[in-house]
Amino acid sequence: MKRLILFLATNLAILMALSLVTNVLIAFFGVDVAKIIGAEYAHLAIFAVVYGFLGSIISLLLSKPIAKFFCGAVTIDGSEGEAERWLVSTVEDLARRANISTPEVAIYEGSANAFATGAFKNSALVAVSSDIMRQMTKEELRAVLGHEISHVANGDMVTLTLIQGVLNTFVLFFSRAAASILSGGDRRKNNYLAFVIISLVLQFVLGLFAAIIVCAFSRRREYAADSGSAKLLGTPQPMINALRRLCNLEPGVLPDSLKAFGIAEGRKTSLFSTHPSLENRIEALQNWTGI
Repeated sequence: MKRLILFLATNLAILMALSLVTNVLIAFFGVDVAKIIGAEYAHLAIFAVVYGFLGSIISLLLSKPIAKFFCGAVTIDGSEGEAERWLVSTVEDLARRANISTPEVAIYEGSANAFATGAFKNSALVAVSSDIMRQMTKEELRAVLGHEISHVANGDMVTLTLIQGVLNTFVLFFSRAAASILSGGDRRKNNYLAFVIISLVLQFVLGLFAAIIVCAFSRRREYAADSGSAKLLGTPQPMINALRRLCNLEPGVLPDSLKAFGIAEGRKTSLFSTHPSLENRIEALQNWTGI
């Protein structure tokens, strides 16, 4: 219910923000944007909110079956063998410590990685690769599972979806509003092609800036999930050991929709990285105070 209220409040805030920014543009530049766009201004704002959030929300709601399909993740219940039984019981214990319902547990074939996904924190999925199970000790793997459980308990999947939806909304609105202004505001005549081209170019450029913001937020949540793992285990050392282990491995590539919630992305960090460098994460944990 809290997340539903947050979602509705966010949509209302976006509409208000769009109106405010438009009025600022009118006052600063002396350009009546609403007149240029005409009655379509209100429709454009609604269109931007609906389509800005629609893709993100649908992706979130379908995240579990999509993850299973693209990664080939197979849900286990612990009856498959000793390793699977340990994995399920460890996730159950960590989920209980984090005060959430036990997520589905799955294993997929692939290089060292793990991820969490799901629209609701009490109905999530935690999956690990076959390689990370072979390469890590139980203590290290427990820390990795604590990291993923922390993502779930913190509601990072929903929060990232809201942020992506907000940014999508602004990208859609301002790319089309600016295209209407720059192309003359009349899309029924010969300048329709100009409107389409300008809109697409601006959508691409603004989309890059939006991606930078989303990735910056994702990197912050990685630090929080590492800290969450340390709290669940009572010490940061297992997570430090797990990250050091990953330094000597090549993290498996995850689908774009899951990258932000994997245990690692790669060795290099850039503005478009969803994860900080492993070295920076280790340093943060070494300075961990338990807060």
